[in-house]
Amino acid sequence: MGQGADPAGPRAFRAVYGAAPDGVWAAPGRVNLIGEHTDYNDGFVLPVALPQTCQAAAAPRRDGLLRVHSSGVPGGVVTLTPEQLVPGEPAVEGWAAYPAGVLWALRGAGHQVGGADLHFVSTVPAGAGLSSSAALEVVTALALNELYGLGLGGGALARLCQRAENEFVGVPSGVMDQTAAACCVPGHALFLDTRELSWRQVPLALPAHGLRLLAVDTGVRHALADGAYAERRAACERGAAALGVAALRDVPPDEAQSALERIADRDVRRAVGHVLTENERVRRTVRALDAGDPATVGPLLTASHTSLRDDFRVSCAELDLVVDTALAAGALGARMTGGGFGGSALVLVEEGARERVGEAVSDAFARAGHQPPRVFDVEPGPGARRLV
Repeated sequence: MGQGADPAGPRAFRAVYGAAPDGVWAAPGRVNLIGEHTDYNDGFVLPVALPQTCQAAAAPRRDGLLRVHSSGVPGGVVTLTPEQLVPGEPAVEGWAAYPAGVLWALRGAGHQVGGADLHFVSTVPAGAGLSSSAALEVVTALALNELYGLGLGGGALARLCQRAENEFVGVPSGVMDQTAAACCVPGHALFLDTRELSWRQVPLALPAHGLRLLAVDTGVRHALADGAYAERRAACERGAAALGVAALRDVPPDEAQSALERIADRDVRRAVGHVLTENERVRRTVRALDAGDPATVGPLLTASHTSLRDDFRVSCAELDLVVDTALAAGALGARMTGGGFGGSALVLVEEGARERVGEAVSDAFARAGHQPPRVFDVEPGPGARRLV
């Protein structure tokens, strides 16, 4: 939804709507340390909240109208009536479908939510695999939750936001992004069991071990609603059906190889192979972090990228270039993060190698004729919260 930089939520809200908001809320983007395309297979994920956020200044309305405005999107205020808050309604297009879907999901769950005026400012790059859409959904849900005194916790808000994205926007995503935006805490990664919807905070104290985690935004924008994401999810569902399990999560790690041998379709077998091995990589990463040995996570990140590139086939030339170049420059590990087909990569480096690796990636992009990548440090931040 664009990258506004205006920090003055109340002033900007007044400039748009002519009155003061009742409050200002924020929800972060996220990077997934490891555990890609496992969430909609009832598996395990390990996301981290970013410092970059989507902020919403908001006020309730008594007439049921939803009015939304973004500082990063041209076109002014989008006004929607209750009758227009229907999945597939032509009047709800583009970025406005996300907050509209959240209001629809809250009402559909029986919550007494009226209208609202919302003004958004985001520093989460859209389409970069950093979950700008979940940040937008969760900040909307949190604002409406507090404006109307619903008393919903972070987990409940995350599930409602997932329903909004699945059924209203039409993207068959899992619940990881929304849960990360709602429930992360500073200095930790969120070890989330997407079946049980249980989680615990895992310490991610990289600086104490002389390490840095970098994100590299390739500038290649993806659109998960274009069908490729849905195709991968359908392949996983066919694989689970072929194996006679409710979800790929149910295949025991020690039976993974024999399970793959029972799948005749090559594309389905490769997709299933990625999910089964990725779940195990998440578990091993958590064990390493719990043991205070984060440097050993590096090879797991790289193995994850190889699997996403070769088996799940969701990488792209720019993401592969980041990973290959970073490793050649001395990184401990690297992988694409997010749904794929563009977006961002993660790179784990020793403190002294941060500048060298970043410069090597930038130089490689210049030689390849790509636009300059954006390289920044990942510092685990807080989840959704009220600011004002």
